[in-house]
Amino acid sequence: MLRFLIHAWHTIDDRLGVRKYFLPIIQHPVPPDTNWWYVFGSATLVTFIMQIVTGTVLATIYVPSTAHAYDSMQFITRDAFLGHLVRGLHYWGASAMILFIGIHSVRVYLMGAFKYPREANWLTGSVLMVLTLGMGFSGQLLPWDQNAVWSVIVGAEQAAKVPIVGTALARWILAGQMLGGMTLSRFYAAHVFFFPGLMFLVLGLHLYLVIYNGISEPPKAGRPVDLKQYRAWYEHMIKTEGVPFWPDAAWRDMVFGVLLVSTIFLLAWYVGPPALKKPPDPTIIDASPQPYWYFLWFFSVLAMSPHAGETFLIIATPSVFFIVMFLLPFIAHKGERSPRRRPWAVALVIMSVIIIGVFWYEAKIHPWVPDFHAQVLPQSVVNSNDPAVIHGASLFHERGCEFCHHVSGYGGHRGPDLTDIGNRLSSQQMMTFIMNGGYNMPPFASLLKANDANDLVAFLQSRKVSGNSQALTRTKQ
Repeated sequence: MLRFLIHAWHTIDDRLGVRKYFLPIIQHPVPPDTNWWYVFGSATLVTFIMQIVTGTVLATIYVPSTAHAYDSMQFITRDAFLGHLVRGLHYWGASAMILFIGIHSVRVYLMGAFKYPREANWLTGSVLMVLTLGMGFSGQLLPWDQNAVWSVIVGAEQAAKVPIVGTALARWILAGQMLGGMTLSRFYAAHVFFFPGLMFLVLGLHLYLVIYNGISEPPKAGRPVDLKQYRAWYEHMIKTEGVPFWPDAAWRDMVFGVLLVSTIFLLAWYVGPPALKKPPDPTIIDASPQPYWYFLWFFSVLAMSPHAGETFLIIATPSVFFIVMFLLPFIAHKGERSPRRRPWAVALVIMSVIIIGVFWYEAKIHPWVPDFHAQVLPQSVVNSNDPAVIHGASLFHERGCEFCHHVSGYGGHRGPDLTDIGNRLSSQQMMTFIMNGGYNMPPFASLLKANDANDLVAFLQSRKVSGNSQALTRTKQ
């Protein structure tokens, strides 16, 4: 058997030239003191391969049509052989890929590995990050449930607020005036063909540049990058001190890769993919759309931002991030690489992680979408015998006002607290807001009869709190 395998290997090598062309690449010399911080690039590659394999399996069963997409996802999850596992691997693999490409980018940034002569490495890596985020966003719609559909609608609404090109951008996302079969086809094509195809091309260029320019050595304080001398110094260091990538450095990549795949497999087996919500139905308002966790913090920023600043944040936040990312190797391509000599770089990373973490945490603990499980206001809160006020309180719940607005401990938190609204607005002002709508609030002029509107205003006018009661209410909250 062993002789057969050896003969087979020599036959394949003789025909394909594996050792001649690939062995030098695998054994190319690298700096001698590379460490565990260098494994995140290969970890991202491992997760990308997992996504291609599991995505291909899922694509053989998934039906990209509005009539069958949801049912095919149900079949994959419940009935297909190992479908639940494959879908879980794909979901957790996507999360791991985005997580590790972020960690890898931070590592490269902190170690100054984007400086000369590796500027193109950084640029291709930045493109790969954009494409990875694009794959994550396009994959959200494919389950075709309530959460997926409304998440994309929310994303299109946010895109529509961009000045000048907003309307065209929203139409491009939806593939028309409204979400439908064309939208699903566009997202499927982008997720399965467009983004992966581009990623293969850019990834090939990125790996070529890694081999051509060499893996960056760990930075040392007081050893800045000199444009005239660095290449000669690096080549001399590699010739005199370098070690072969395989096996001296690659063993860490293999160990971490095995641990990574094992962790994803355990999560897929025991936790599984996210459960599907109800089938999409535009007539059902009981929807609580949330993007996947890696986009949740940004949606939280938009939801918590003041109305006047929302459009600015939609444009400025991603624009500044990507502009700085792509300009970085042009404006800081030489000088110190060590984080000890670049404290501003460390501070920027720490500040970014804290900001993202805070907004992500806020999105998890404070609902930024309507609370459709809000209870009907009890009589103790209504606290009135006036038929108009009682009917208005009933309408406050039936018409969905309570899903967004908070009253004396009941309701949602998406809109302003109305516990003491009677102290702040007149009846006419309330009627204007109800009929005409406002920021993130739909107009109710076509949904309420005149008597119902008057009763709703009567209930809101009864929401008056004295000074002592206001202090007590705040203390309880």
